Amino acid sequence: MHGPAPTSVATQQAEVLSHDALNAEYRHLVLRAGAPASGALPGQFFQLLCPAPPGEAPFLRRPMSLYGADPASGTVEFLYKVTGAGTRGLATLSAGDTLDIMGPLGRGFALYPAWRGVVAIGRGAGLATLAPIAKAARAAGIGVTAVLSARRPELVVSESLFREQGARVITVTDQEGTSGPAHVERLLRGLIAEGGVDAFLTCGSARLLRVQQRLGREFGIPGQVALEQQMACGLGMCFCCVRDFNEGGEIVHKRVCWDGPVFDMLEAVA
Repeated sequence: MHGPAPTSVATQQAEVLSHDALNAEYRHLVLRAGAPASGALPGQFFQLLCPAPPGEAPFLRRPMSLYGADPASGTVEFLYKVTGAGTRGLATLSAGDTLDIMGPLGRGFALYPAWRGVVAIGRGAGLATLAPIAKAARAAGIGVTAVLSARRPELVVSESLFREQGARVITVTDQEGTSGPAHVERLLRGLIAEGGVDAFLTCGSARLLRVQQRLGREFGIPGQVALEQQMACGLGMCFCCVRDFNEGGEIVHKRVCWDGPVFDMLEAVA
């Protein structure tokens, strides 16, 4: 199981259409960008040349997973948390500014016509990475149950987006004591018992990935995971994002940016 081959890649100056805070941690950036950026697929990512914040000078582009893309309107969207020099620079952008973007990059999620329903499970930044699945799955006639995990209820993002696309949404949080692996496993076993779970799609939590791997092996359910990894070039040339994978009991090395970032769930070493 592997996502589509990487599509055309281009570098372009994209115009900032809007840039708003969604909550205390996450910001939503919407850009006007032509092809191929606006045709990006769920799970793909971009390398952003972030502005330099006062007193700092980010040296490398910042990899950022896709939150949304619309070829009809020529837009591409990102959801991010300010964590370092790159995202601090990104946070200075206002409507009308321009941002140098390169992409779309990598292999994204694969959705198969034979599937009736999938479970999308994300936490933290993984909630942004999984968001485009909602629209793509609906277009393919595939039902989605989204299990969204966060520290506190107000930090759950992508919930309204999934609901707008007809997905069933279950939120679990640390504050409510519902986000632990044991509780999520009980939820997933219940969904499997109901029927219609043809695949797991996940990002953002190694602990929840291990739960899905265990259930996948037990029930013969395939899955895909979008891996988060530090990257430099994003094009497979620098080899700084190499990780171990288990292919039939043999450990092999793959580049997250080029061979992924979406991989077979059972091959990922969590």
